[in-house]
Amino acid sequence: MEHFSLLTSIAIALGLALGGGVAARLAGLSPIVGYLGAGVIISPFTPGYDADLNALRELAELGVIFLMFGVGLHFNVRDLLRVKNIAIPGAIIQVALATGLGYTIGSAFGMPWREALVLGLATSIASTVVLIRSLEERGLMSTVHARVVIGWLIAQDILTVLILAILPTLEPGNSGSLATGIAIAIGKAAIFVALMLGIGARVVPPLLSIIARTGSRELFILAFVVGALGIATGAAAFGLSVALGAFVAGIVVSETETSHQVAADVVPLRDAFAVLFFVSVGMLLDPATVLEHLDLYLAVVLAVLFGNAAIAFFTAAAFPYSGRTALVVGAGLAQLGEFSFIIADQGLRHDLISVVTYNVVLAAAVTSICLNPLAFASIAPIEAALSRVKLLWRWINRQKEAPQVPLPRAGHIVIIGYGRVGELVGHALLQLGEPFVVIEADLDHVRRLSGAGLPAVWGDAGRHEVLDRANIPTARAVVIAVPDESTALVATASARSRNPAVPILVRARTGGEIDTFRTLGANEVVVPAFEGGLELMRQALIAMGHDPEESLHLSHAVRDIHYQAGAHT
Repeated sequence: MEHFSLLTSIAIALGLALGGGVAARLAGLSPIVGYLGAGVIISPFTPGYDADLNALRELAELGVIFLMFGVGLHFNVRDLLRVKNIAIPGAIIQVALATGLGYTIGSAFGMPWREALVLGLATSIASTVVLIRSLEERGLMSTVHARVVIGWLIAQDILTVLILAILPTLEPGNSGSLATGIAIAIGKAAIFVALMLGIGARVVPPLLSIIARTGSRELFILAFVVGALGIATGAAAFGLSVALGAFVAGIVVSETETSHQVAADVVPLRDAFAVLFFVSVGMLLDPATVLEHLDLYLAVVLAVLFGNAAIAFFTAAAFPYSGRTALVVGAGLAQLGEFSFIIADQGLRHDLISVVTYNVVLAAAVTSICLNPLAFASIAPIEAALSRVKLLWRWINRQKEAPQVPLPRAGHIVIIGYGRVGELVGHALLQLGEPFVVIEADLDHVRRLSGAGLPAVWGDAGRHEVLDRANIPTARAVVIAVPDESTALVATASARSRNPAVPILVRARTGGEIDTFRTLGANEVVVPAFEGGLELMRQALIAMGHDPEESLHLSHAVRDIHYQAGAHT
């Protein structure tokens, strides 16, 4: 079998990854599946090209660093704190139970306790990338369900960092008490994080600001790359994982005034090296090994698809949220991803798991990513089936409803989304004494509105039950003011199906969305970016001495031109 040079291996790997990623997207799957498939094609276990695995593995280490750096850079404590009452305890309970399930499977197949434990840890962590894509495709990103499950995965990220800190202490050659070793590892990690955050908060922001003022983008990119690699190497000096160091480096940079530019510049680096990481993971996947241990593979796949989903569902159901939220959490966590690969990879590097277990984790992760859309598609039928078991559903669906203000029954306006735009509409209607109902996905916001005496309904505006509760079939008009495009599209289509004659007015982000909204049933589409520019133009003309009425006529003419052009872009 012919062996290729490093440069050739990289070119072939990236080329196949591109083709695999495109094929996966066209099939409705995550591109990660395509990248892993590219690795399998050029692996030593399949006929054809035999890429330089060792060299690619070294480059893949940079993929791990930039992946974790990106996670730290986008780590949002505020998102976690908004749903901390369910996300933090829920994630801890779910990871512990899922780890126990994986450990039990490993033990049943005769694995040593260390290997069974790493198997459990690797199969307890879901992929944020896969989850967010699934939520976006279904228009759920602005719902309370999405906030809960995303906060849950942020808590999982923190747990993963602790896991990566502990893994080196589990090496078979380590002497001494395991509990002592874990305590020392956590202590080292705490000291390292404290030092990096303390020193970094004082050194990194002014340093990046100075370099940013040079106007050189190359120097700016080089600065944060050096910082990420330096902090990651510092973690290794503490006996910790470089992945942990990269995560901390991302958090340090996220607190600077230049973090938005770093986030923009790090994406190409992260994506390029992350692709090589996934390709290198695929190169270690031996299909023959998986087939030889098909029983273990099937047990792990079933544990992820059904065991993890059930654990996450019942854990979420134990908190006072809706049954739909628990179902979304269960579906969202019925898959594995990048962190599972990293944990398995680190386990292999520290001789904690065998090549067989590594292959089984990889194959199970790919399978779960491919099948995760089916988990989300099953939410509605499962909810319908559970709702027929009244006693069980009453326990699962015990969300404390907001205090309900009496809702107008007919002739009212329905405002979907009560942020800055929706609130302006509501204030105007209040001044005119016009009745209206708000549909809002943020339960706390609904409670505040109800407490202020405004009629508000909590829920997903894409669901007919929620629209019917707001009496949309008898409404006089519908105003859709949510900022998320997918949510607005679903809400438009749903509102039109519930009331074929009602006027629907929609907020759009760009002119390119006008035709889509009109096709779905919107009567009027308003683009705030257009309106802001038109008003600035009108005020500028008046300030220059032009007649106000003529300025208004010109504004109307320009508006017509822009909206007509936007409708055909």
